[in-house]
Amino acid sequence: MSQHSSRISAITKANVSSFRLNRISAALIAGALLGLGATHAYAEIGPYTQQQRAIDAYKIRKNAAKASQVKTPVAHPDNGDEALYPSRFNSYSKGLPHDALGVVVPTAYDALIKALQTGLNADFEAIPTGVPNGSKQRDPQASYAYFLAGQDTWAFTMPAAPAFSSVQQASESIEVLWQALVRDVNFADYASNPLTQQAAADLSHFSDFRGPKAGGQVTTGTLFRGIAPGELNGPYLSQFLWRSVPYGALNITQRYTVPVANNDHLTNYNEWLAIQNGASPSGITSTVNDTSPRYLRNNRDLAQYVLRDFNAQAYINAALIINSFGSGVYADSNPLNNSVTQGREPMWGINHTLDMVSHMAVMSQSVAWYQKYLVHRRARPEVFFGRVHNHLTGAANYPINPELFTSPALNLAYAKSFNTSYLLPMATSSGSPLHPSYPAGHATMAGAAVTILKAFFNGAYVIPNPVQASADGLSLVPYSGPALTIEGELNKLATNISIGRDAAGVHFRSDGDNGLALGEAMAISVLSDFVNTYHEDFPGFTFNKFDGTSVTISKRYYPYSYDD
Repeated sequence: MSQHSSRISAITKANVSSFRLNRISAALIAGALLGLGATHAYAEIGPYTQQQRAIDAYKIRKNAAKASQVKTPVAHPDNGDEALYPSRFNSYSKGLPHDALGVVVPTAYDALIKALQTGLNADFEAIPTGVPNGSKQRDPQASYAYFLAGQDTWAFTMPAAPAFSSVQQASESIEVLWQALVRDVNFADYASNPLTQQAAADLSHFSDFRGPKAGGQVTTGTLFRGIAPGELNGPYLSQFLWRSVPYGALNITQRYTVPVANNDHLTNYNEWLAIQNGASPSGITSTVNDTSPRYLRNNRDLAQYVLRDFNAQAYINAALIINSFGSGVYADSNPLNNSVTQGREPMWGINHTLDMVSHMAVMSQSVAWYQKYLVHRRARPEVFFGRVHNHLTGAANYPINPELFTSPALNLAYAKSFNTSYLLPMATSSGSPLHPSYPAGHATMAGAAVTILKAFFNGAYVIPNPVQASADGLSLVPYSGPALTIEGELNKLATNISIGRDAAGVHFRSDGDNGLALGEAMAISVLSDFVNTYHEDFPGFTFNKFDGTSVTISKRYYPYSYDD
């Protein structure tokens, strides 16, 4: 054995004696392999030795894992529709083969269920497609991914999706239909436009509509909005979707390429059926874009934004915009707010905030994907209106709640399709993405990212010089009205992104509302782990949740032992 090898062996034996080999940190092993013994002259200074740091890091990881471990299985309720309806007409099946009514072929659905049950890649590769080389399922195995911060993705729960025959399902579906019918009405014109007035009155008639109301009624001021604090205040869109983004040495103007008015899709039944089978759009309709980029001003613009955005785009932009307002934007609990000698960065400033927002991106999708594929498998709005179309044309009989048929939106949609179908006019020719509807991945990401932003920023801070889009979307004009706060505009941003997906025709309200809550719970869990990693004197993160209740996440202290 060489002298170097003998030295490593001696160090390893000493470490076994002091700390037990199965508990020794990777850092100590790496140091031993590099030939760094106890007699080496170290140049670093600080309150800890390398061994203390290694043990502390291990303890933090272990205690976070213990705190996040779920001792009792969490209930994951579903709406019972899959068991109630053996044909699975309300279960997600896009991309699989379907019959002439758009109902999935039983053996194909069984193959999907088998793959989800076994988790075997070979079983996923055996899932049949409705057409040769059809559209691919969006990574169902993301449901099984592990992450090393916060609770495990399977430990979060959410309510069952609304049942197919429920009033809630009917009201949510009609809301999505109205959003499609008023895509070209500017948000600023909601109060005066006859279509949005009719939409508000119609939704008020449903006995179980769960959107916001004023005086017990849906109004043009509450239409397609969220229920969190500040969301009914000011313009429909959040300031963070309009204001310029300070992007390093650039200044990004938020004007986007958007489709022209009335550019709707999938109201032809044969095209709709082909898309359910996973076919590519035939070209019977295609996106026609406006020649001038626009500030987002209506549902068609917003739908295009949420159909083409990347995972954390809106929240990275929001963080950069907020940071540009000045140092007063950071939360009162920020440990460097009042330091006379220490400034922010790399911690407790914009870099820290952006890192935490980005940390939520893929994890939030895995949390959503578990619920989507392994629990709920809810069909999308485009499928529901396929059922409505076949029911109303007499091709099939479905247990649709009768309150739906009182809505004038159905006849308006029929007329919009040139009296050919009751299908939902979609914002894109390919329709919905190939993964289940409940919860919305966009909403889960929004809930997580906005929770991080509320933890780092001062929610009560009043946003200076608020704006809104001009009627033509070519410029921004000043907004004058009640003050807009960071908290209110972040809540509004989360709902804009969530309900914007409804405006595109790809989600229902409950997909979004419950997705926001799911993402929020995940972010709180992650913050609860990270809070113990900070060295500064820190009282904890304090902010308001989407339901208006306050939460504080403080450091957790555990009994200290080298041997446990």
